Amino acid sequence: MKNKQHTIKKPVTVSGVGLHTGVISNMTFNPAPANHGIKFQRIDLETQPIVDADVDYVVDLSRGTTIEHNGARINTVEHTLAALVGLEIDNVLIQLDGPEPPIMDGSSRMFIDALETVGFEEQNALRNFYEITESIRYKDPERDVEIAALPLDDFRVTVMVDYNSPVLGSQHASLNHISDFKKEISSSRTFCFLHELEMLHKNNLIKGGDLNNAIVVVDRVVKENELDYLAELFNKPKVEVRHEGILNNVELRHKNEPARHKLLDVVGDLALIGRPLKAQILAARPGHAANVAFAKKVKKEMQLARNSAPQYDPKIDPVMDINQIMQILPHRYPFLLIDKIIHLDETMVAGIKNVTMNEHFFLGHFPGNPVMPGVLQIEAMAQIGGILVLNTVPDPENYTPYFLGIDKCKFRKMVIPGDTLKFKCELTAPIKRGIAQMNGTAYVGNTLVCEAAMTARIVKNQ
Repeated sequence: MKNKQHTIKKPVTVSGVGLHTGVISNMTFNPAPANHGIKFQRIDLETQPIVDADVDYVVDLSRGTTIEHNGARINTVEHTLAALVGLEIDNVLIQLDGPEPPIMDGSSRMFIDALETVGFEEQNALRNFYEITESIRYKDPERDVEIAALPLDDFRVTVMVDYNSPVLGSQHASLNHISDFKKEISSSRTFCFLHELEMLHKNNLIKGGDLNNAIVVVDRVVKENELDYLAELFNKPKVEVRHEGILNNVELRHKNEPARHKLLDVVGDLALIGRPLKAQILAARPGHAANVAFAKKVKKEMQLARNSAPQYDPKIDPVMDINQIMQILPHRYPFLLIDKIIHLDETMVAGIKNVTMNEHFFLGHFPGNPVMPGVLQIEAMAQIGGILVLNTVPDPENYTPYFLGIDKCKFRKMVIPGDTLKFKCELTAPIKRGIAQMNGTAYVGNTLVCEAAMTARIVKNQ
């Protein structure tokens, strides 16, 4: 898996009809800055509102996943999102001049093909993985659905489907590495059963449906007059049923194409969590409703984990090394008290201070019993917070952060030589007039050693 965030090099557009709305739309993928995330924009609406790809905005699950926010609704987002996850693209603005992404051929492959024509760009920011550390499970006994996320330092998905159908039977599909998504999963098309077609048609759920963008599984004997009706429904001169039980002689791309498409849907729906996952996902008989319910459960755990110690892997390149930090902060030895920035987004920053016996303050602070002064822990925390505040201006080198206040400060455990301090600062309110309020915490391992509420201000250099 890629460690750095990625976007695309330039815009690319795909066009076509929406599966459920039947509306022809143009969808343009645009490059976006680091930490932007995946967002949709309805440019056909008056205010051109933006909708984050967020599970909290899911409003409808009728044969697809629909999100809505700021007065804008985007239907059937899962195939588009799955393509972005499969390519490990973190930041993109998707502009639509209609209510639904084009269905294309019913899979994610044509989105991937389009995105690959413009290429990808690595960004100077680490990917903000959410790593599953304890199993998370979801169960719906009525639908006989089970989904689980298990700890794994990678992303793998296994899906099992069983529709009680003599045509499909029980099927399994697996994605062992995200780099396999394009070849093994992306071309698998959406499908439905023949007995569902009339219901879907009556409820206007497949206005853009066609035998070119969906597989129809024939799970019962079909009379000739019904085939004539289906031909009229799909505006075809003739439709047939082959012995494998697939309408109109469609060739399956994989023997287990339905299971692979269900896996594709799981990948796309889980993208709504908002962060790339490190986990083993196991799903039995999943559907959009279960996928979204499970994604909400994972997001809830993720939000709880945000209040814990930041994850730090010294083998991974930092967001900022010491040279990059010195280009932004005015502090220098012996008062520059941070070594790395390991996470930075619009509201939170995390950084590292390696405490060694060579620190100048150990010469006089409790000789023979070296303990890092609490006031310097707060200063290091403030410098980390300064990086967060300076990240809000386009030319941080022309500004200086000043510490204005501190409240609710507590020192919970001594910090000694050999400790690695992990700091985290998070905004508690939007920055106004250059003044920022934030909560800061410091950890050694997963143990909280220091915390404080801080106020800082950035001032333009004279």
